[in-house]
Amino acid sequence: MYPYVFALHLLAATVWTGGHLVLALSVLPRALRARSPEVLLEFEQGYEHVGMPALAIQVATGLWLALQLVPDWGRWFQPDEPLERAVAMKLVLLALTVLVAAHARLRVIPGLSVRTLPLMAWHVVAVTLLAVGFALTGASFRYGGVGG
Repeated sequence: MYPYVFALHLLAATVWTGGHLVLALSVLPRALRARSPEVLLEFEQGYEHVGMPALAIQVATGLWLALQLVPDWGRWFQPDEPLERAVAMKLVLLALTVLVAAHARLRVIPGLSVRTLPLMAWHVVAVTLLAVGFALTGASFRYGGVGG
């Protein structure tokens, strides 16, 4: 079962991280140049239908995978070993992603305008960097975890 859950986790991570890289490196610069929040909103409306399910799949499969690697979930919050630190790092990245994304969704996007476009750009960059952090931390599992 592990290989199938791992494959699903990787596919969802590809959608999440890849989508945010496209957003940050292609769509966002175009929106800023044109001073057009509509460019971001158009991308967001299409991407939300695949990006949010991908994130949900990542969370569900990530928790399952973490339990396979570090069965004592208490060790996730007091990590002494490299794999435990990798799980803890993933949880920190998840919490930060939820905070930044929730702020964008609830406070920035509803009033998105030319004036608030730079604030939205910071949110895009933050979530993209967090997504890349997820991917790199995930790669660390292959080599024994964080600091291993």
